Amino acid sequence: MTRGRWWLLAGLLAMVALFFALDLDRFAGLEVLKAEQARFEAARRAAPGRTALLYFLGYVAVTGLSLPGAAVMTLAVGALFGPLVGTLIVSFASTIGATLAFLASRHVFRDVVRARLGTRLEAVDRGIAREGAFYLFTLRLVPVFPFFLVNLAMGLTRMPARTFAWVSQIGMLPGTVAYVLAGTQLGAVQRLQDVLSPSLLAAFAALGLLPLVLRRVVETLRARRVYAGWPRPRRFDRNVVVIGAGAAGLVASYVAAAVKARVTLVERERMGGDCLNTGCVPSKALIRTATFLSQVRRSAEFGVRSASAEFDFADVMSRVRRVVDEIAPHDSAERYTGLGVECLAGEARITSPWTVEVRSGGEVRTLSTRAIVIATGARPRVPPIPGIEAVGCLTSDTLWSLRELPRRLLVLGGGPIGCELAQAFARLGSQVCLVESAPRLLAREDAEVSEAVAAALRADGVSLHLGRRVTSFVVEDGVRLACCDAGATSERLVFDTLLCAVGRVARVEGFGLEDLGIAVSPAGTLEVDAFMATRFPNILACGDVAGPWQFTHMAAHTAWYASVNGLFGGLRRFRADMRLVPRATFTDPEVASVGLNETAARAAGVQYEVTSYGLEDLDRAIVDGEARGSVKVLTAPGRDRILGVTIVGHHAGDLLAEFVLAMRQGIGLNRILGTIHVYPTLAEASKAVAGRWRQAHAPARALRWLERFHAWRRG
Repeated sequence: MTRGRWWLLAGLLAMVALFFALDLDRFAGLEVLKAEQARFEAARRAAPGRTALLYFLGYVAVTGLSLPGAAVMTLAVGALFGPLVGTLIVSFASTIGATLAFLASRHVFRDVVRARLGTRLEAVDRGIAREGAFYLFTLRLVPVFPFFLVNLAMGLTRMPARTFAWVSQIGMLPGTVAYVLAGTQLGAVQRLQDVLSPSLLAAFAALGLLPLVLRRVVETLRARRVYAGWPRPRRFDRNVVVIGAGAAGLVASYVAAAVKARVTLVERERMGGDCLNTGCVPSKALIRTATFLSQVRRSAEFGVRSASAEFDFADVMSRVRRVVDEIAPHDSAERYTGLGVECLAGEARITSPWTVEVRSGGEVRTLSTRAIVIATGARPRVPPIPGIEAVGCLTSDTLWSLRELPRRLLVLGGGPIGCELAQAFARLGSQVCLVESAPRLLAREDAEVSEAVAAALRADGVSLHLGRRVTSFVVEDGVRLACCDAGATSERLVFDTLLCAVGRVARVEGFGLEDLGIAVSPAGTLEVDAFMATRFPNILACGDVAGPWQFTHMAAHTAWYASVNGLFGGLRRFRADMRLVPRATFTDPEVASVGLNETAARAAGVQYEVTSYGLEDLDRAIVDGEARGSVKVLTAPGRDRILGVTIVGHHAGDLLAEFVLAMRQGIGLNRILGTIHVYPTLAEASKAVAGRWRQAHAPARALRWLERFHAWRRG
């Protein structure tokens, strides 16, 4: 907290202390008001304008400092000035005082609270931005909520002060009128509770809910307007049709079948989608073989004098295919049919908000459905670089057809896919050159993490060209060349095979979305709301086509919300929880993270502390010959609450799960430290980093007293 804020806080506290020191709080009682009523009326008759001004300023001070007595002062103003003038005085004075308290809370406390709560307030801010005026109006209309707490709490949010002021002015008016009118009959008021009867409170509560009810009515009318011009079937053949049988589509259809809905799953290519056939599964199978060959070359580290391995690349790719085939039954049409899902092979096209046309061969079927879930995934992006067609280009979708190991492989892109495949092919024996336009690999990670991965790739023989942009491809005398621009310098890289790994784009074309006016975001994904719905509430999207994260586990996560909201949206909808998205890059060493890293925390202005533990000190890592990497935890200043974790090392993706669970359940480092971990395991790294945090926050003064105590006990 800055010095100016400390002075402001001190001044406010001094005024509050002075209020009680002068025994002014006695005027907050109804009995004193009645006893002094005659004297107050005499002062008002002698100088009505000055009395009204002083009363106005006093009311502002009481509400601005959150002092007791506002209710009694509201009664008094009715008795002294009558209903009209009294209402005007209280209405404007209460709004000004409440706004001052709001601004004081924002200026003094908001940064401190945000530093401690961090991302927890993001959801609150999103709700305030969306419906903050309605929430505040409801709170103002129901007098059972202490207004001073509302003032202070709203000051911690991002609600504009102007919005706070005008909503408060309108929302407090009914309660103000009730108290002022009661004040005109002050003699009949025996207790403050007499002013607002239970029936009147119930009426205010109903009035407070009115904006939210009206909002729901407006949303319903807006939804009907969206459907205007589209004839709605009288009955439906199905409850939901899911388009795409990748990770998202499979989960969405499984959820629907599990609740006994009639669901149809349409896939035009292969069940399992990209993850099973061209993504996660085959790439990790290839990485496993490459890792084994790397370990053979390190045999001396494990006490083996000599070891070698002979392999044929075609056999390696055959093994990759066998792994895919072994897992394929998990995602097969036979399995999902047994679960109650109707599986159709064909091309799907949405022809109306309630109908899907499925074309298979020469046959066309039209399915009517209450809800549609779009789970069409994404495809690799091939940049429009001049000459790229002439040299040919493989992607993470097409490289699995290779049967000969590329002698010189050029990898375009230094993200997770590019780094994983570059390292794997280098370990298999290719001369790999990786080009990345950014100044470092894995730009989302912290700088030292990027450097750790870069060092590992270089150790495996990958030639890194960072901060380079490929401007064109050419073929000269049968030799493929990539022309790179690095600002003032340029270079030409020789290669035989090009692999593009520069990201993926959502599959949004060819499904009839354009005809329905379903919008595409600037990122190229379908625009969906917090419930995974498009502009049509019954047409939802999930997985890579909806974004923003292109992870298999997030596809499964968003699929649950899309399926459930599609089935039950008319009764209840569930807002998709997008917090705490873990991610992992399966290089060697692996990189896994969740929550904030230092780069993201600095960008968001979140204050944090860093605790790190090097895996070179971990017994199991030493035993396994994998004593490299670290666990880095960001915590709120002075507290053990975890803001984010980044792990670099062997099986980092597996080690991350404990921290994801801890953050999800609000478990801090102290409780991780108090949890028994099996020895010797890599999981002990979690406990070790918690121990480092505890050492750094040891109570130094208490320890000095304990040292003296033990010395005294020794005599």
